[in-house]
Amino acid sequence: MITSDNSVLIIGTESDNPFAIDIGVFCRQAVDIADILSLKTFANSEFCPRFISDESDMSNIGCKLNGLTVAIVTTASNTLSRNELAMRNMLVARAAKDNGAERVVLVEPDLFFSAQDRGPLPEHGHVEFDRAENDYKKFDGQPFTSRFYGQALALAGVDSVITVHNHSRSVEKLFSDVLPDVFVNLSPAEVFAHYIRNSDVTPSLHSGDGLLVCAPDAGARKFARQVHEHLGMSSADLLYFRKQRKDERNVSSFVDPESPCPLESIAGKDVVVFDDMVRTGNTIRECCKLLKEAGAKRVVFFVTHFYSSPEVRECLNSPALDEIVTTNTLPSILNRDMQGRLRRKLTVLKLEKWISRHVLQYLNLDTNHLTGGDYTVDMSSKNPRWMSLANMRVRLLTEGNPAVDE
Repeated sequence: MITSDNSVLIIGTESDNPFAIDIGVFCRQAVDIADILSLKTFANSEFCPRFISDESDMSNIGCKLNGLTVAIVTTASNTLSRNELAMRNMLVARAAKDNGAERVVLVEPDLFFSAQDRGPLPEHGHVEFDRAENDYKKFDGQPFTSRFYGQALALAGVDSVITVHNHSRSVEKLFSDVLPDVFVNLSPAEVFAHYIRNSDVTPSLHSGDGLLVCAPDAGARKFARQVHEHLGMSSADLLYFRKQRKDERNVSSFVDPESPCPLESIAGKDVVVFDDMVRTGNTIRECCKLLKEAGAKRVVFFVTHFYSSPEVRECLNSPALDEIVTTNTLPSILNRDMQGRLRRKLTVLKLEKWISRHVLQYLNLDTNHLTGGDYTVDMSSKNPRWMSLANMRVRLLTEGNPAVDE
């Protein structure tokens, strides 16, 4: 029923969530998550999870999970709203604790309710800028949702949260303050850097023409620097943009005067642009247009969390973007219908194995069985690089150090 060391139980909030199923497999759990937890819904539509046990076993009632660590894996779903999934997280966590679990870990790659990292009062959030009156007004009448979500999870019995690339320091601090244990914020910078080094996504890196690492706004700079460090490039290869928001849908971009790399150095080089998420795509489109106008040879947008809305698909179909590389923290992006026309220039890095390694390391469990690459690549055959992906598989597997698993 549990992982090979008999101390950790991997479960999901949906019985057929492929992401959670893969985490269980990579953590060497012998039993499918659907056979561990019954996701029951009463006739009045109320959700009531139940850890499955032998109905004839009358021993240890309410104590079947004694001493166990329960890891709840949940991702955005095509069938359940984020609101429903968040409530499921809490009820599953409470079920675990009410039946003896020693520790509950929530593995939520795209952290729910974390966009509003501040509220209408000065004590609502910890930001690195002086908040003006209009910034407080943006949240007037609204709940400080990220803090409430963290508090609600803690009250439900969640001890720690493992997420991926949440760029808000305010969220990281408030979750660290309210959780009994720790808030683990994994950075996929190493994954993106590995893919850049071991694929043909940026030919200029291997040809010697040069590669620039670009942050499209101030909020993306920390992550861009992390990727830059993993790539081992010089500081002159960092490019900083700033944006000025005109309204909810319109922004203007310009190279920051403090950018290590000036505008004149862009011509003839490939540029990789990094951000944590895309919701409308306007900022990225404007940034990439400027890069192309400045003579960039190839512009590739790397983004961790990809919200595939019609607006995003239309916006990022711009010729200013040569390719988009994202992850499956929002698993729906793997669906070709969700990719739409973007499938011609979209690459998805699947992170289940990479996340599993970090989960096991956090729980002080063995990871020696996780051999080979930490991610797999999903790409439509419509992408011009699809054939090179197949060749890359053969080459890396032959070398015995695959970046892409079969």
